[in-house]
Amino acid sequence: MTPNAIHVAVIGCGRIAGHHCRSIAGMPGVKLAAVCDLVPEKAKAYGDEFAVPFYTDYRKLLTQHPEISVVAVITPSGMHHEHTLEMIERWGKHVVVEKPTFMKPSQLTDAYARAAKAGVQLFPVFQNRHNLAVKRVKKAIDSGELGEIRIIAVRTRWCRPQRYYDMAPWRGTFAQDGGCLTNQGIHHVDLLRHLGGEVKRVSATMRTLGAKIEVEDTVVATITYGDSKVGTLEVTTAARPIDYEASLSIVGSEGLAQIGGIAVNELQVFTPDPSACAANSEDFSGCVYGEGHKIIYQDIASFFNEGRPYPVTQDDAFASIRLLNSFYRSDEANGGWIDVMDGGESTRLGRDSEELANLYRTPEA
Repeated sequence: MTPNAIHVAVIGCGRIAGHHCRSIAGMPGVKLAAVCDLVPEKAKAYGDEFAVPFYTDYRKLLTQHPEISVVAVITPSGMHHEHTLEMIERWGKHVVVEKPTFMKPSQLTDAYARAAKAGVQLFPVFQNRHNLAVKRVKKAIDSGELGEIRIIAVRTRWCRPQRYYDMAPWRGTFAQDGGCLTNQGIHHVDLLRHLGGEVKRVSATMRTLGAKIEVEDTVVATITYGDSKVGTLEVTTAARPIDYEASLSIVGSEGLAQIGGIAVNELQVFTPDPSACAANSEDFSGCVYGEGHKIIYQDIASFFNEGRPYPVTQDDAFASIRLLNSFYRSDEANGGWIDVMDGGESTRLGRDSEELANLYRTPEA
């Protein structure tokens, strides 16, 4: 470990938290300092695995470890805003925020404004941007190798049975989770922009087909961009009995690119240079999250030690959350076309529920 290593605390010890811990532990210049979860067994499991102190009260953690400068907020999605604001305003910490960053664009704007006032930084997580296949296709788009982009299509067919939603009260709720598009499909929503540019309008229909939950587990949508290209989106967690694919294809005037695999990790078709497919595909069978989180923490270390800008800016993150809300807004308008840029927000996504929020709040000592 280098002398100026960044000390990071992980708040929330669900499944993805373990991947954060492994990514931090394996990255020079970054140190995992402590972990925390309201459930003692979860906190202890990661504390023991990574040989770090563990807590059930993040306020006690931060009091006892003043060397911590960065907190990774990996709590239920609906708690991201509240927890991030406390880390910023009460503790003066920089914050890594897991997907979907925040539930509403206004929450993101609020958090960034408070971070700027406090002189700290937010680091949104969109790890699939770092997949080799995504990076190769992004390069091809930017260089004109694929020519004029005509169609972009997302297709995610995953399995989340009832037992998945029954694991915790926050799952399957609009207040704390969002449905398949917010929880599982947010990375693909982000890639629609990251690869295709800003979406102008969306028309979406949502259904709940495979589980007894209040949120959607299936969505199909049509999108239009500001230029002539169009797109489609299909995301479901109602596939059975396993996860099948998370793919994205791009039809260009000079060729076709198709990224597939379990989590957009394989370059399956690349007609400008078929030999690029093998070199730009990764095996995610051991971990569906891939290697992107390691690069995120590398970027964070570079931000502090080299002054290098973090790749995901406020405007970038805002546009992805705005697009996410637009799909819900369209469904709320019975599938009508929604102008993404008009600044509206979903009436369902991230709605208030003090009863649920209280389950994930740490009581003041």
